[in-house]
Amino acid sequence: MYRETLVDFREHFWSFLGAFIGIGLIAYIQSLQFPPLENVFLIGSFGASAVLVYGAIQSPLAQPRNLIGGHVVSAIVGVTVAKVMPDIIWLTAPLAVATSIVAMQITRSLHPPGGATALIAVSGGTKIAELGYLYVITPVFSGALILLLVALIFNNITKKRHYPVKYSRLRRSRRRQLKQRFERF
Repeated sequence: MYRETLVDFREHFWSFLGAFIGIGLIAYIQSLQFPPLENVFLIGSFGASAVLVYGAIQSPLAQPRNLIGGHVVSAIVGVTVAKVMPDIIWLTAPLAVATSIVAMQITRSLHPPGGATALIAVSGGTKIAELGYLYVITPVFSGALILLLVALIFNNITKKRHYPVKYSRLRRSRRRQLKQRFERF
């Protein structure tokens, strides 16, 4: 069950520190690889992911499968829409976001910032467009992986914080579904 974290100041400290280090690492890598005006590696959807994986760590939407899968699936959808459809933003933007939502639902990797990742693929400008499917690997997969690794460290430092959630309602539901499938055989 999702537990509210607005009252405990220790939770605030660890949320701040994790987000600061996670986004800081991505920004540092950005500064090494690209000129200051070309924000290619530091995509905006990572800020929203940081809120989930450092501030709402018990949310089903913040779990590793959702973080990595949601971003990667949405990036693939966004790049595909950008490549296949004509460059008409009022068509590509909603198509990329809507399709990424359905793709994340089908793959059981719903992560709200993934919608922004798909949107960035079609509206991020020439640098993002030039990356093509490389956008899926870097910045999306590599950036999400950095956020995950930092989350695994900072969300497990104290005894009160556990990430990923070991006994979530979604995991129980999935185990039940698998058990029912195999009982038929």
